[in-house]
Parts: sequence; structure tokens; C-alpha cells
Amino acid sequence: MLERIEKLQIAILGLLLAFGLILAVKVGVSSVAKNSVTVTGSAYEIVKSDSGTLDVSLNVRRTTKPAAYADAKKQLPVIMDYLKSKGFDIDKDVNVKSINGYVSYRLSPSGMSTNEIAYYNLSQPISIKSDDVNKIKDASLDITSLMDKGIDIEVRNTSYSYSKLSDLKVKLLESATKDAKKRASAMLKSTHNRVGNIQSVRMGVFQITPVDSTDVSDMGINDTSTIDKKITAVANVVFQIK
Repeated sequence: MLERIEKLQIAILGLLLAFGLILAVKVGVSSVAKNSVTVTGSAYEIVKSDSGTLDVSLNVRRTTKPAAYADAKKQLPVIMDYLKSKGFDIDKDVNVKSINGYVSYRLSPSGMSTNEIAYYNLSQPISIKSDDVNKIKDASLDITSLMDKGIDIEVRNTSYSYSKLSDLKVKLLESATKDAKKRASAMLKSTHNRVGNIQSVRMGVFQITPVDSTDVSDMGINDTSTIDKKITAVANVVFQIK
């Protein structure tokens, strides 16, 4: 009988210890949650792109392949002269790429494609790069004036980039973290608490947008279409509460 009572007491003591351990864990987690605050800080800077690229193509369509190549060869120097007049260094700034070509076939009276060749189409890609972004912009808006000389030229893409982005990111992340601390201090002011040490920091994606844009994306934005850009950094910071 006495042995049975002792076993029962041991079992009850074990349950009490287990319950106490669970309670202690719960209290500990609650304490950590109550003694920390999570704040999002942000910082941005407006920069001007320091390099630009203009991609164009010279397009030629003729009834024979030799005629198409001959016209492309004749028109390319006219484009080079134009770029020189705009202040570009042909050897340094201009990259003439390989010609692409395809065949267009004649259509039958019923609108079906036939095996008879109608035209040979050639496309000569040309890429112009410069650190003078205003020169790139001017050429992108004016180069189609070559059509007045019978040259079929098409602007494929114009892009602008900022080469010091890596250094700026470090600076913006520091500013975003400081902004988070200011916001945390403002939140805790009414509770008579103070911001303590940083417990964790999670950096958000960078948003590189046109200056007047309010667009954001979970994957980040990297605008290359404008010269002036707004670069925004976000930091999610967990602070200890004193």
C-alpha cells in the first residue's frame, strides 16, 4: 500500500514539473515578444545616370540578296557620318553587329504562302554607348530623321544606368536602418520605453524607379528607361525594448 502511494506521489510530481516547464517556456516566449518591436525604415536618393546605350537597326528589303547586301553596305557609312556629327567616337562608342536576314514569300491570290521568294530582308544591328547620357538621348530622338535620306532605321532600345549603385546601396541601407530606429523611438515614446539593441535586420529589395513613380514590387524594380532615377532601400529591423 505504501509503495503504491509513493508511486502515485512520484507521478503527480512529474506532471507538476512538466506543467511548470511548459509554463516557463510560454512565459519566456511571451517575454521576448513583449520586449521587442519590429519597425520598417526606408531611405531614398535621386541620382542621374552616368552612362547610356542606344540600340538601333538598319533595315533593308530588296528582291535579291545581292541587292539587299549592297544597299546595306552603301547606307551604313551614312549612319556612321550621322553619329560622328552627333559627337560620337565611331571606334570607341559604336559597335556594328552581324547582319540578320530572313526571306519573305509571295502570297497566292487566296492568301496562302507560296515557295516563291518576294523579298530578302536584312537587319543590321548597331549599338551606341556613351558616358554622355544627354548625347544618347538626343540621338535616340533624332536618328530616325535619316529616313528623309531613304534609310530605314529603327530605334530598338534606349537604356540608362548608374555605375556607382553598389556604393549607394550601402549608404541607403545604413540610412534606412537609422530611419527605422527613429520610427521605433516615436512609437515607444508614449509608453515611456526606449529603443534598445538591434536583435535582427532584414533588408528588403531595392526599387530603382523614375523620379515621379510610386511603383513597388516584391521582386524589386530596375528602371533603365530614364536618366534621373529614384533609388529606394527598405530595412525591417527588430529592436529590443528598454
